Amino acid sequence: MKVVIAGGAGFLGSPLAWAWAEEGHDVRVLTRGLAPGQAQHESGTGRPGITRVGWLPDGTAGQLAREFDGASAVVNLAGESIASGRWTAARKQALRDSRILATRSLAAAFEQSRAPAVFISGSGVGYYGNRGSETLTEDSRPGDDFLARLCLEWEAEANRAARPDLRVVLLRTGLVLEKGGGALARMMWPFRFFAGGPLGGGRQYMSWVHRHDWVEMVRWLVDTPAVAGAINVTAPHPVANAEFARALGRALRRPALLPTPAFAIRLALGETADAVLASQRALPTRAVAAGYHFRYPEIDIAFRGIFGD
Repeated sequence: MKVVIAGGAGFLGSPLAWAWAEEGHDVRVLTRGLAPGQAQHESGTGRPGITRVGWLPDGTAGQLAREFDGASAVVNLAGESIASGRWTAARKQALRDSRILATRSLAAAFEQSRAPAVFISGSGVGYYGNRGSETLTEDSRPGDDFLARLCLEWEAEANRAARPDLRVVLLRTGLVLEKGGGALARMMWPFRFFAGGPLGGGRQYMSWVHRHDWVEMVRWLVDTPAVAGAINVTAPHPVANAEFARALGRALRRPALLPTPAFAIRLALGETADAVLASQRALPTRAVAAGYHFRYPEIDIAFRGIFGD
């Protein structure tokens, strides 16, 4: 099987790419680190490799069409980090452009090539906005803050690629957990110094997923043609922030007693604090109904998998 991944060098894309490559699949990773059309093969010790291909995600097809010929799936994870830096006007525009233009480039290339059977495109549980303790499924309405509007526009751009022979799946991803990077690496630091605890009031719900389940669900989605449209890539048991902090403290053998007030978070992060303090209790309704089985369904099980017993 040939798979093309945009954004395949990061915290999520890299393990996804190598999971397929280790099974002998032809994996192409689109990167801005090479000139458009330039290719570079990367092999690992004792395992098949991946091919990195340069592209320019500017909203046009460029030279992408030839990369998609014969591809079974295209996975779109392109986009600058939401949590990196304050959301100034310029930063918001960069967050938007890095997602919308990349998705537009991919869709434009589909029109010039034999399209893959499935196009899996990123989104996030930020789609729902700040919803308190409300249970959220894929059919729940969107929110109206910056992240919600960004996700809504991003999903709309991906959906424009849909046609009878091209299935579109939208990944509404929650907080992805693994100690090698992502948000958890930053969350661990206060606990290392015995200063960990809830953020804000601690009542906001966190929709999370272990990185192993995220990778395996994306791979499962490629092989599950019955699933299309939005899907919550979250564990079936979201937790309140205070419960998350206690679980992390148990895993690290540290107390979780020192809360960080919401005003301090907003003072430090500005509007970016919305991503930290928003409450989303999202459930993976469609994945469970279609038969996906989580390896890490509960937060304590996930942390045991990450940190060991």
